[in-house]
Amino acid sequence: MRREIVEIDDKFGKEYAGRYVFQEISWAKRSRIIQKHTKYHPQTGQILSSDFVAIQAETIWASLKEQPPNKPITLEKLLSEGEDGIPVQLGELFSQVVNKLCGLTSEELKNSCGQCGVGNPTQASSNSACVRSSDGHHYSCGDNQLRLWKHS
Repeated sequence: MRREIVEIDDKFGKEYAGRYVFQEISWAKRSRIIQKHTKYHPQTGQILSSDFVAIQAETIWASLKEQPPNKPITLEKLLSEGEDGIPVQLGELFSQVVNKLCGLTSEELKNSCGQCGVGNPTQASSNSACVRSSDGHHYSCGDNQLRLWKHS
């Protein structure tokens, strides 16, 4: 499985400085994470809501194989909405690395968030609602509709 090494200086704070190693996760693991945080209609199977923040955080956590000795990243910190969460820019960086490694395809993304407008969807944050596929396209599920744009 592919790996990505990220060296972070102290621009996010000294506690986050160091070497992070991410590894591609299996299709089964990624599918289980998505399914765990997605609610489906019991009769039609349509997606009622998805917690994109939790999906992204668990995907980052599952992909993170090494971090600095002080272990600054935990699943709880990735999920936290308070002061004890990780900095936004660091979360964005981790999301980009993991999405590149785990390469969500446009079809998988459509299946995951193409029905965001059904029911009472969980609002997504900017770092979890945007995914870049390995072909360089960006996909967004914000505002209850799927959008696609090419990264330049």
